Amino acid sequence: MLHQFPFYLLLVLFIMLLIMLAKRIRVAYPIVLVLGGLLLSLIPAIPVVEINPELIFLIFLPPLLYEAAWQTSWKEFWRFRRIISSFAFLIVLLTSLVVAWVASSFIPGFSLALGFLLGGIVSPPDAVSASAIMKSVKVPKALEAIVEGESLLNDASSLIVFRFALIAVETGHFIFRDAAFSFFGVILGGIAMGLAVALVFYLMHRWLPTDVNIDLVFTLLAPYAMYLAAESIHVSGVLAVVSGGLFLSTHQHRIMNSSSRLRVTSVWSALGFVLNGLVFMLIGLALPAISSGLGTVSMKEAIGYGVLITVVLIVGRLLSAYGAIAFTIFISRYITTAGAPRNWKGPFIFGWSGMRGVVSLAAALSIPVMITGTDIPFPQRNLILFITFIVILLTLVVQGLTMPWFIKLLQLEDPDHHPTHEAEHKMLSRKLADQSLEYLRQHYAVELDTQPALQKIAQAWKQKKELSGNEQLNMVCRNVYLEMLDKQRDWLHEWNKDLKTDEEVIRRQLMQLDLEEEKLKLS
Repeated sequence: MLHQFPFYLLLVLFIMLLIMLAKRIRVAYPIVLVLGGLLLSLIPAIPVVEINPELIFLIFLPPLLYEAAWQTSWKEFWRFRRIISSFAFLIVLLTSLVVAWVASSFIPGFSLALGFLLGGIVSPPDAVSASAIMKSVKVPKALEAIVEGESLLNDASSLIVFRFALIAVETGHFIFRDAAFSFFGVILGGIAMGLAVALVFYLMHRWLPTDVNIDLVFTLLAPYAMYLAAESIHVSGVLAVVSGGLFLSTHQHRIMNSSSRLRVTSVWSALGFVLNGLVFMLIGLALPAISSGLGTVSMKEAIGYGVLITVVLIVGRLLSAYGAIAFTIFISRYITTAGAPRNWKGPFIFGWSGMRGVVSLAAALSIPVMITGTDIPFPQRNLILFITFIVILLTLVVQGLTMPWFIKLLQLEDPDHHPTHEAEHKMLSRKLADQSLEYLRQHYAVELDTQPALQKIAQAWKQKKELSGNEQLNMVCRNVYLEMLDKQRDWLHEWNKDLKTDEEVIRRQLMQLDLEEEKLKLS
């Protein structure tokens, strides 16, 4: 491993170059990285890369999930909780069952149990690719929120399905009632463990004398602590990280100061960027090791099976998207819902966003070579691996490359009529300035008349300009200004409770306040 260290350093550099190329040609970077890794693997001098599934599950998965949860809006997540939950759990289960039937019917040597195992592996879409595409092309905020929210949960449900299917293949027994109880127990236990560990970190952040570096280290430790604690009692580590990450993200303004929030945001942004780049590159590099194990199955046959399963997944997701919207429209007559699209465009884009990714490949790689406790080779392991790779490759390339074209062609309308981020940002800036000036007049009327620096601050708010970093404030004005920044944060969090307010704009305003506070501390 150590002698390959220079290779991995060059690999990171190559990833950065490919990402820059992806930006230049306006293609989502996961697609370019997978294709780049595939081409790189064909060079004879390149070392054969064999992905260790434990490396993915333990080293990569917790921080990637945590970073995604940290960036997710809990308000939007809760607003669309029904459709997110249905796709993350019910649709994953139905997809696994359909794949099980197709695989057992059309792929020689596949039983229902093996088909169910394959279904659990390939059922969860990877939202990194979809999010990368949606951020580069204008889509309704609701659609983006649903895709991101689904991605936080579907990995957990698919891995649970995979776990039960693996047991069924190895033992030859599957009791539905016991599996159903275990399924919900693993889900609820994972959520509970994640929240429990998150509460411990919440109290550590809140009550211990931490500084910026300690706060950052705590956030780096948190996802691993959540994941390992959950897996140690055999519940979902994925859901533990997601639930704990959402909890800490929602309360970050209470447990960290502005310096810590800015440092954590910048470090996690870079860390998530590098980790995502590595895992997609590794997918492409893994082809030689995967294809070499096909044995008696020809490459042409294996590719055909992969194409078949890919078509089943794409068609199944599209039908599920339209079915979910139809059900939402029907049930909205009897209960309050978040609102469903009234045309076919939104469900089509949502259904088309089902690109598969690294979790599927890691799950396939984690299939044991031998059936546990025996010397019997695990049936169809190499073919399952190859089919999984074909599914990932085809969904990323075919759906990933055509999705921006479909989005532009269909010209989706935002049913919530959200203003642009820039317009909402300006509107919130005006509201903050108005309320800040009113607060100053009510509570600091004397200081406002007697302190020239405070008058300049008020004038700057009136003109919607930044306070010059060269202004030297005395202690009175400094304390008043810091108090005003805290008040502005409180107002922003209060306005964020309104479902019509875009949380991304709120976070942008909060970061601007953090920067203002940091500038004041350095002046």
